Amino acid sequence: MTPKLPAMKAAPLSVPTDDEVRRALGAVLSKADAGVALEIQRGRSEYRSTFPLEDLRVTLAHGGSLRLAFKRLQREGLSRQARLAKPSFLFDPAREPAVYRTVLPDAPAGPPRYFGSVVKDAGETWLFVEWVDGRELYQVGERALWVDAARWLGDLHGSLAPGLQRRVEQARLLEHDAAYYERWIARAKRFAKAAGAASDAARFLDGLAKRYDEIVQALLALPRTLVHGDFFASNVLVAGGAGAVRVAPVDWEMAAVGSGLTDLAALVSGDWTEAEREQMTAAYASRPGVAPFSSRELDLARLQLAVQCLGWAPADWVVPEGHRHDWLADALTLAQRLDI
Repeated sequence: MTPKLPAMKAAPLSVPTDDEVRRALGAVLSKADAGVALEIQRGRSEYRSTFPLEDLRVTLAHGGSLRLAFKRLQREGLSRQARLAKPSFLFDPAREPAVYRTVLPDAPAGPPRYFGSVVKDAGETWLFVEWVDGRELYQVGERALWVDAARWLGDLHGSLAPGLQRRVEQARLLEHDAAYYERWIARAKRFAKAAGAASDAARFLDGLAKRYDEIVQALLALPRTLVHGDFFASNVLVAGGAGAVRVAPVDWEMAAVGSGLTDLAALVSGDWTEAEREQMTAAYASRPGVAPFSSRELDLARLQLAVQCLGWAPADWVVPEGHRHDWLADALTLAQRLDI
């Protein structure tokens, strides 16, 4: 029998009133010199998000209009499943607004425009950004758009590598250091043993842990840049067609300083052929400022990512449909290929 964690009780997040949203948005738009809201229409977002997300259609007093994404960053009040989807040690409600405010203005064009944020009581932050009318990349079948996303990612890493220490201080970025990497293998082992001490996963992870320092040291030796930290296709919106595509990554809650291969590993994860994965990898590597890397180094980053996903949450977390993947199979294949 799979052990169950004790239930966590949480008061449901209250839904802000129209007046509360109007006041907050008024302050944000005034500071951004974006006009005065005359009318606001609120709707639930069509995009999947752990945190409450609304689609705001704003009519401006001067006659124009805006469409904004309104996101409420707060762990308290989330359901147990939602909490499991966001490990507490990663959460900082100020990080994503700070990334939009201080980092993304220097990034390649594409991410949503930042309008502003409001800090509420109990550590809750309200974030207002441009609504991008695009498709989530994982729903896109045209491989050319995935290649475009890989090129954009290379441009991001190449352009934001300089001045990393300043960005850490401004944007409260996570650090992909030894403690960060080692935490994931420890969590993965714990969750695997809780699910079945004699399982294939538990035995494999026990063996991998004995050599995990080799992986950590190899990753720490790679050049560092600013990384999205969660660059899976579900967090990348694309608008337009190949050759004129807008790549708009969202959900910058895990932005960090680390190897750019972390983001590339997330992008190329999934059921690709080796030729398809190499095409995306080559597009990324071709961009100015991207440090050279070997296929082995990318495989190490992919292995670490698989371990991270295995250590993300206990076995009773229900992975959203469409986001499920056999990370244990990836880890086994990569460890064998790397002879680890």
